Amino acid sequence: MKTLNSEALPTIDSNTLKSWLDSDRVTLVDVREVSEYVGERLPTALLVPLSKLEPHNIPQEQDKPLVLYCRTGNRSAQAAQKLLAVGFRGVTHLGGGLEDWKKRGLPTIVNRNAPISLMRQVQIVTGSLVITGTLLGAFVSPWFLMLSGFIGMGLLFAGITDTCALARLLAKLPFNQRL
Repeated sequence: MKTLNSEALPTIDSNTLKSWLDSDRVTLVDVREVSEYVGERLPTALLVPLSKLEPHNIPQEQDKPLVLYCRTGNRSAQAAQKLLAVGFRGVTHLGGGLEDWKKRGLPTIVNRNAPISLMRQVQIVTGSLVITGTLLGAFVSPWFLMLSGFIGMGLLFAGITDTCALARLLAKLPFNQRL
């Protein structure tokens, strides 16, 4: 197994994963949310979102390693750690995630009719709230500027921790749950 960081968590690179997929030597699980999976995914990937990850829901074939992936590799690393902690063997994750896969020009399955990405939804909602808070702060009461400040703090927290509560909330909306 080719790994990049075998000390902490087994990690596979995109080119190795591609060769394993081509020879049907791997079980591939996408741990992103439904809306992300519907929009774009790797061929043969099964969907088990990290937010709903239960070890008994993970398919594990004895003779195939289990590879997890997400957009950047952060959520798949969390999922892999969770599975390793309960005794799974042969678990690894795609370093750099789907972004690295695409950067290398490897193929994905894209659904042009999927809802817009969660990140764009987050940008639309946060941008709207900042504009609303600023306009209400300027023309109604300066207290409304706290809305813009609150959104700014949320974005700062999301950037530092690489977790976005708004994205998780938006992912639960019905139009983001359709497969």
